[in-house]
Amino acid sequence: MSDSSWSTQGDYDRRFEWAPSGSERLAQAGSIVVVVDVLRFTTAVEAVVSRGAIVYPYRWKDASARAFADSLGAQLSDNPDAVSVSLSPSALLNQATLDAVVLPSPNGSTCSALAAETGAVVVAACLRNAPAVAEYLAATNLPVLVLACGERWSDGTLRPSLEDLLGAGAVLSSLGGDLSPEAASAVAAWQDAKDTIADVLLKCVSGRELVERGFRDDVEYASLYGVSDVVPVLVDGAFRGEPQLPRR
Repeated sequence: MSDSSWSTQGDYDRRFEWAPSGSERLAQAGSIVVVVDVLRFTTAVEAVVSRGAIVYPYRWKDASARAFADSLGAQLSDNPDAVSVSLSPSALLNQATLDAVVLPSPNGSTCSALAAETGAVVVAACLRNAPAVAEYLAATNLPVLVLACGERWSDGTLRPSLEDLLGAGAVLSSLGGDLSPEAASAVAAWQDAKDTIADVLLKCVSGRELVERGFRDDVEYASLYGVSDVVPVLVDGAFRGEPQLPRR
């Protein structure tokens, strides 16, 4: 992709950025945006799609989310515990029935929605499916933006999260190609952490937060690298398993 602006990482076909602002700045029609929110949105998407179900990302956790889910006849992830439908991959995998679920998230869902609004193809990646996503993307020659969603501090500002940097690096490492310096740095971070990734996820800020809240199983599930062949692609507002990607 050719762009003279310094803010869009120039002519590199493999780029890396952070958060909704990165999606707004770099995502565009004719490209692929790989959304990475390891703890826990995109890992939850992988869990749902692995069951043959679909995920509707939704940007707000408010009354409108319930109305949106009801309009689709979908279940809503409005409960934070590990029993009800939530962002917990463990809870989602343990649901007796699950055909369609709405997952509100200020990070992963918001990044997905903003990227989709530009006309970009949107793919959900986590550590579990990073090699599968890279292999899937290799079938097209479209430029790729790998977007680490990050988290939020209590004042609403971005908290760059280690797990999303590593998840992005895992995808880019397997994908290869013409890496921007930002993308190459994400790959270097992944190469440094990959041999101890389970321990890293448990000890990083987001992992420690989830363990303290009783979600250690989710962190351990998310840390399993390359165990899933599921590639969720956003089509008609929902993440679905492996629709055919366009070619440039």
